Amino acid sequence: MAGLTPNTPQPTALTVHQQSRVLEVGFSDGKIFRIPFELMRVYSPSAEVQGHGPGQEVLQTGKREIEVVALDPVGNYAVLPTFSDGHNTGIYSWDHLYFLGSQQAELWKQYEERLAAADMSRDAPMQAPSGSACNSH
Repeated sequence: MAGLTPNTPQPTALTVHQQSRVLEVGFSDGKIFRIPFELMRVYSPSAEVQGHGPGQEVLQTGKREIEVVALDPVGNYAVLPTFSDGHNTGIYSWDHLYFLGSQQAELWKQYEERLAAADMSRDAPMQAPSGSACNSH
């Protein structure tokens, strides 16, 4: 099994580019994605970002200059990045990385729409969560 679903292409190459702040992932179907660290952090699969149910997502801001300081394997199906802001609770399955890479344009658009709706900017400092039961980092 490649990821969490049986038909997910296997990664064939994984390169962290610190200077350009992108994770380059090559997959067995021939596709190569350059996923910005900021996009990875904004769409982290962690409960801290996604919440514990629909409508509980936490809008991430101030992540434009984020770096990946470590990237650890998780079994044969994922990696666990540690970001420069200390966030290290999102396990990025091959499925999730493929999704981020293949849907980048739409994800950026949705992120910008969420920022506009909240009257926030990408560079605004993160606000402390209010009443969250999941307050790590």
